[in-house]
Amino acid sequence: MTSFIIQAHVDRDPAPSWSQDDTCAFCRIVQGAAPATKLYEDDDVVAIFDILPLRAGHTLVIPKKHISRLTDLPPELAAAVGRAVSNVARALTEATGNTGLNVVCNQEYAQAVPHVHYHIIPAPIFGSTGDEGKTTKLRGRKVSPLRGATALSRGEMHQREFESREELDEDEAQELAERVRARL
Repeated sequence: MTSFIIQAHVDRDPAPSWSQDDTCAFCRIVQGAAPATKLYEDDDVVAIFDILPLRAGHTLVIPKKHISRLTDLPPELAAAVGRAVSNVARALTEATGNTGLNVVCNQEYAQAVPHVHYHIIPAPIFGSTGDEGKTTKLRGRKVSPLRGATALSRGEMHQREFESREELDEDEAQELAERVRARL
């Protein structure tokens, strides 16, 4: 009897609510088929470090259900994502000692992975008032504050942000991930 029931479901299409896109990088992470440094996870959401971070701590908050566009995100899932963004942002600011953040969600334009996700990006740690003459260490390099910098156009700013990206350093990511997780 059991084999008859199983056979009846062999080629059945999955329920739409279960659908994942096997070609989607985030769906593969959710399914455990691709590696990621997970910071947070619940039934609806996962938060991971970006593999090409703009700055140390650049985190992505992703609903587990594959939804390509923010405008298609159901309200109950939007609420779950919002709670995760808030909790992860708080933990990230505490772990890094940097309260400045950018939180961004793109739809189609500038959306590299067609799966809803929020970026939580720590603000630059140099160049603010009071930083004159100070240096800080970022990814093993000494970085001095910007002096005499002129205002950049939006395109120049985006280009510099893109050019400054480096692959995620696994050791640094693990250390920061532990500090963030300890605060969640």
